[in-house]
Amino acid sequence: MKNPVEGKGVVVTGAARGIGRALAERLAAEGARVVVADLLDDEVRAVADAVSGHAVVADAASEDGVAQLVSAARAQLGHIDIWFGNAGIERGVGLDATEDDWKAVMEVNVMAHVRAARLLVPSWLENGVGRFVVTASAAGLLTMLGSATYSVSKHAALAFAEWLSATYRHRGLVVQAICPQGVRTAMLEQAGPLQELLTRDSALATEDVAEAVWQGLLDDRFLILPHPEVAGYYTARASDTDLWLTQMNRLQQRIDTA
Repeated sequence: MKNPVEGKGVVVTGAARGIGRALAERLAAEGARVVVADLLDDEVRAVADAVSGHAVVADAASEDGVAQLVSAARAQLGHIDIWFGNAGIERGVGLDATEDDWKAVMEVNVMAHVRAARLLVPSWLENGVGRFVVTASAAGLLTMLGSATYSVSKHAALAFAEWLSATYRHRGLVVQAICPQGVRTAMLEQAGPLQELLTRDSALATEDVAEAVWQGLLDDRFLILPHPEVAGYYTARASDTDLWLTQMNRLQQRIDTA
């Protein structure tokens, strides 16, 4: 089977830690030329050194930041073949999330993808090839109890990825959405009572997620599900939404009690 990343120019955002770092390491091991981006200066430069890549300190939450990243990556790589929009944040609790919380989360978790696509897709369409990969989370397929901002923004990220695929796949654009559940990252450690819910099917190491992504790159599947159980939950949600919501509410009641 042809290696889909060998010699390709690849950008990974949110790459200083967690899933982003694991993706950068795996892609580089498979022969990609990697640019890693993050706001964590020293950490992202350490990742770049580890993968013999190039670091860009950039803010995925702003239009100028995304434009600067794309420009810097093109200067380093010559051409961006594959984009991994992995940067993501979670802020606020339920309806107590502030206007600033909502704005910050939507800028990083949704608009960063839109802004990158605006800059990347035209040249990909001209060449008839390109790959855009979004880290959407199982929260984008199901929901995220406790965090309205994260759940809504990841649904939106997934919806944007679906729109890109439906609109441009016949013109050579491969769009994919990574939807893991519990992953052993700092975000999981800070999840409080939600840790039990997120790890009910086991919490994966970031390297396991990277392996699932690699397998997804080999067959171009749209949904990359590191936790295969998520497919069953997604099917149950669609087939009987009221039952699924009732079961989710029972989980919420358990969290409230805890």
